[in-house]
Amino acid sequence: MTGTHELRALTSARGIAAWMVVLYHIRLSIAGLPQIWLHVFAKGYLAVDFFFLLSGFVIWLSWHGRLREGGWREVPRFWQKRIARIWPLHLAVLGGAVVLAVALAAAGRHDPAEFPFAELPVHVFLLQNWGFTQALTWNDPAWSISCELAAYLAFPLLVRAVDWRTVPTWLIVGAAAAFLLILAAAMANAQTLGHDIVRLGIVRCLTEFAAGSAVCALWLRWKASPALPAILSFALASAMLACWAIGLPEQLAVPFAFAASLLGLALTSSIRGNPLARGPLHYFGEISYATYLSHFMLFVVFKLAFVDDAHAVPPMLIGLYLAMVLATSVALYHLVERPAQRWVNGITLPSRLREGPGVGPSKDGPSVQAHP
Repeated sequence: MTGTHELRALTSARGIAAWMVVLYHIRLSIAGLPQIWLHVFAKGYLAVDFFFLLSGFVIWLSWHGRLREGGWREVPRFWQKRIARIWPLHLAVLGGAVVLAVALAAAGRHDPAEFPFAELPVHVFLLQNWGFTQALTWNDPAWSISCELAAYLAFPLLVRAVDWRTVPTWLIVGAAAAFLLILAAAMANAQTLGHDIVRLGIVRCLTEFAAGSAVCALWLRWKASPALPAILSFALASAMLACWAIGLPEQLAVPFAFAASLLGLALTSSIRGNPLARGPLHYFGEISYATYLSHFMLFVVFKLAFVDDAHAVPPMLIGLYLAMVLATSVALYHLVERPAQRWVNGITLPSRLREGPGVGPSKDGPSVQAHP
């Protein structure tokens, strides 16, 4: 998409974050990986926290005005566009996982702990991380999409509850901090932000999504004079990361660092020569949802086809897998994700859902998509 709110640097950052998740999932399989990189990739799960913050940012930017001005009659269209964004590709990848599970069952190699057919309905409808399951199964990364669905359903309530445009700046900052402090309190007994995902993942999503909406409100307020706010944002992010390095709990330091970084990246997105706004990185961001959603199952298939020892995969084979992830992401984006998104968005809603005072013409949101 294109438009006046295009923030290419954020799209690129989303692509980098998606690949950090890929490296997180394969890190223990890379033969000879230096310890320093093993430690770096071991924190790749934190990219999901950036996704949640970015999602709140983009959804607020795209929809807060329409939902407040159009009222509840605009909500079905909002939900339609969000479903078009996340569900078709999820269904395609899950369908591939089902085919794999059936093939493994036919070969006598089915693992019911990894592919429990009884849980399949809740995965189809993206309800698996709403307390209906006890472990990550089927396509593991889809847990965050399940949580995103909850955030999308709740978003109209957030819009009706608060209009950040009318709130003093200090209160917006305080609200963003409060959301992240709630997250830290909820996860106080957890070892990391990635702990107990099936129980705490939805709290992690909702609080960071709400904080992201407040970060967007700050960007809208400061984007005309971004220099000082950007410097302060990056300084806060650096300070929080430094505090994390010397012992501040991850649950507190990282969300604050990511929220500040998101604001800084948004404020500097339009700077001429910004490396994050350039073609290749931006394209990686465009296809990042396909990367994020497909890489896990692709690695399962890759190991079955090419690997004898899943804990010592030679770098050359790892390179082949990464190339497969990229090629699959490109194919899924162009052949499945975008066509299906256009098809679902093109479905005409019943007139009783579309009519109402204050509902303006449909607009595309910013080019930064709400999720990887």
